[in-house]
Amino acid sequence: MHRRGILWGATAAIGAVFAASRADAATEATTKKLKVVYHLSDLDKVNFVLGNVQNHIDGVGGPDHVTIALVVHGQALKAFHSAGANPDLSRHVGQFTKDGIELAACGNTMKSQNIGLSDLLPRFVSADRGGVVRLAELQSQGYLYLRP
Repeated sequence: MHRRGILWGATAAIGAVFAASRADAATEATTKKLKVVYHLSDLDKVNFVLGNVQNHIDGVGGPDHVTIALVVHGQALKAFHSAGANPDLSRHVGQFTKDGIELAACGNTMKSQNIGLSDLLPRFVSADRGGVVRLAELQSQGYLYLRP
């Protein structure tokens, strides 16, 4: 009988230690600032993705609680040409840059569209080696990948 009591006591102690370590890990995960990269290449999804980014910021309590990057390439980049951008999109982009969101334009797409950074809405940076390369770099730095 005594052995059973010792065995049950040891099992309970191990379980308590495991539960406590899991609780610490859960707390750390919720307090750690997430890093997220959004991938945008479809012109017809521009407003949807920008809405997702805004919802993400709002959902976590503001830009201080998340680090977001938006990598744009392909046909979607046309929406960000400063000459033809709609006012709502320009306003969103302006707010995103104030919130510290990295806006990266694919260097290969800029070449194919025969444009430079000065042709895009303000505060875009060039992903000179390509949008997909920038996505991979960010993921290797711990960014979570989202493609709405």
